[in-house]
Amino acid sequence: MGKKGEEREMGMFFDGIIESMPLFVKELIAGGVAGGLAKTAVAPLERVKILFQVRGNGASVARIVPYAALHYMTYEQYRRWIIDSFPGIGRGPVLDLVAGSFAGGTAVLFTYPLDLVRTKLAYQVVGPPKINVKVVNTEQVYNGILDCFSKTYRGSGLRGLYRGVAPSLYGIFPYAGLKFYFYEEMKRHVPDDQKKNIMVNLVCGSVAGLLGQTFTYPLDVVRRQMQVQRLLASNSPELKGTMETLVMIAKNQGWKQLFSGLSINYLKVVPSVAIGFTVYDMMKSYLRVPSHDEAVIEVVTNKGNTKTSSLHT
Repeated sequence: MGKKGEEREMGMFFDGIIESMPLFVKELIAGGVAGGLAKTAVAPLERVKILFQVRGNGASVARIVPYAALHYMTYEQYRRWIIDSFPGIGRGPVLDLVAGSFAGGTAVLFTYPLDLVRTKLAYQVVGPPKINVKVVNTEQVYNGILDCFSKTYRGSGLRGLYRGVAPSLYGIFPYAGLKFYFYEEMKRHVPDDQKKNIMVNLVCGSVAGLLGQTFTYPLDVVRRQMQVQRLLASNSPELKGTMETLVMIAKNQGWKQLFSGLSINYLKVVPSVAIGFTVYDMMKSYLRVPSHDEAVIEVVTNKGNTKTSSLHT
């Protein structure tokens, strides 16, 4: 009896904590957990994608948790703001497309330096090169995340930490928007009694990740090449703007290079997006975050109560 009483008290304690949390904090937690688990599940494939190097995994994990937390949370915030500010826009897929796009851009702007560091650490050579890429030297360039931050900032300033951010934004706006668009649109066609089914959510997330990645992958190639330009051989042509780099890659390396690694990326992105969306929905349910349909009903009810109150005053 004593043990059950303690368990009941502990449950009430956690219930109190959850109920006291602001909504955006719950969404941050749900998004961070979703991103962390999704990244962990596909970590080996992430290493294969970035030139089969083992460096940079710490930076990858350090980036994905705040990135995913901001991505999901700002998506919900933008979505609510659009509904409140533009009630005539409706609750259709356009809403998810716009909110998802701006959420992706916001998350990138806040976490891009971590993405840059992750890429540099992954590309630096720590032994005899086994890949057909010319590099400056075979010595270790950076000694860790902080060292990479410090040397990049000292060498190029804040601009250096955001090198390649333009193609990232160009890519994330359509990718993030399409990802949320396809996921929410597919879920709208799922019967109500199946919307919390894990397999259904995984399938919806897989299709969303597959379609979103296909349309935006060339910009990811451009971003990576811009990020690691200083590690390449000195006789490599300098990469400047996004479109200039895109044309240069297609001209010098062939248009197929713009889709190099896409098959591996499918193996990484599809399960990652599927797991991310599924875990996010599960965490929202655990943290008692209202679903989109419940939120709409709540907004309508609150507005109705406000009008009723104003009539009585």
